Amino acid sequence: MRVVLLSTYDIGRQPFGLASPAAWLRRAGLDVTCIDLSREKLAADVVAAADFAALYLPMHTATRLAIPLISKLRALNPAITIAAYGLYAPLNEALLREHGVSVVLGPEAEADLVAAATSLGTVAPGTPGTLAPLAPLAPLAPLARLTFIQPDRTGLPGLDRYASLQMPDGTRKVVGATDATRGCKHRCRHCPIVPVYDGQFRVVPVDVVLADVRAQVDQGATHITFGDPDFFNGPSHARKLIEALHAEFPSLTYDAIIKVEHLLQHRELLPLLVRTGCLFITSAVEAVDDQVLAKLEKGHTRADFIEAAGVCRAAGLTLVPTFVAFTPWTTIEGYRDLREVVESLGLTSHVSPIQWGIRLLVTWQSRLLELEDIKNVIGPFDQKTLTFPWRHPDARVDELQQHMMELASAPRLRTEVPYLDEPWYC
Repeated sequence: MRVVLLSTYDIGRQPFGLASPAAWLRRAGLDVTCIDLSREKLAADVVAAADFAALYLPMHTATRLAIPLISKLRALNPAITIAAYGLYAPLNEALLREHGVSVVLGPEAEADLVAAATSLGTVAPGTPGTLAPLAPLAPLAPLARLTFIQPDRTGLPGLDRYASLQMPDGTRKVVGATDATRGCKHRCRHCPIVPVYDGQFRVVPVDVVLADVRAQVDQGATHITFGDPDFFNGPSHARKLIEALHAEFPSLTYDAIIKVEHLLQHRELLPLLVRTGCLFITSAVEAVDDQVLAKLEKGHTRADFIEAAGVCRAAGLTLVPTFVAFTPWTTIEGYRDLREVVESLGLTSHVSPIQWGIRLLVTWQSRLLELEDIKNVIGPFDQKTLTFPWRHPDARVDELQQHMMELASAPRLRTEVPYLDEPWYC
């Protein structure tokens, strides 16, 4: 049985979402080829010879890029069975099936991919159909609790072909990436994780994480990015992991994502992060307007962000805030206030330029659709952008957003803090 796993985009990382299922499928005796289309061309001969293809859809951009790919796979191999898996697969199931996907799985897909690939006789290849009217997400089956195993990165492009870490002194670090947990125990209204995990998260055993890190260090990694939605969802697990990581690799550095509220709740762990090699923490601040933060149900306030910035500074930990700078509630004055607050905290150079132009995405199944003021500004679902497009009541705000996105395309010159050179987050 020949299987091809495909990734279209994973924000400049060697895709964990290919390496993990590859390990499961190879353990089951299947012939697996991994293709990362962000770094290599589609191998027509591999697709033509495959029995089963699975598209990894961890985010919005990856899903948009995957839709036209489905027809290419079908043209190369009309008999191939096509699956889609990852966070965005169940959220876009109707659209994926319309384009000819036969198997749609969520982010905890490894065991189900093995089952699907080994039972192809009972899975008919999908054919493009007519998209039925989009309906609310049906209750999902309980997420599987997998016994995690070490990912297998065999056949993926080398780490030196992915995003690197730019250091203030002008040097670069080769970056690896892994997950210590999956899912999130929080339910932020705009987050795509929520419709699928609904407050659940899974811990990956420390020995499995370390084995994956070890394999990437062997590939040349000198820095690790933890891709967890929130590294402190399990603070005790995080502590055990970074202590073990530093003990084995004392010169290895890393970064992680942590919510503002967790930076405050677990501030006693911040010095440990610094001592064990954490170069920076990314935190989805999103806004400094308390009304916007309440709409998004972020779990923190403007004052909390300001306090967290001070706590991180006192610990010697670099904080990298990210934002959804443009929402239907953004005003010109509010945008100016956001810039002024960030500058007053000394964080302007910490912020990736793209963050000043990020626009709120209203995707299918989003909890944002619970809000009447969102319903009042969105248009019909757009199958090309995979969003409900919206216009701001003040046209000047939309014009400003477009201008800021144009500025973000300029070469990046900041060097005061370490940063990854492919800083896209959706």
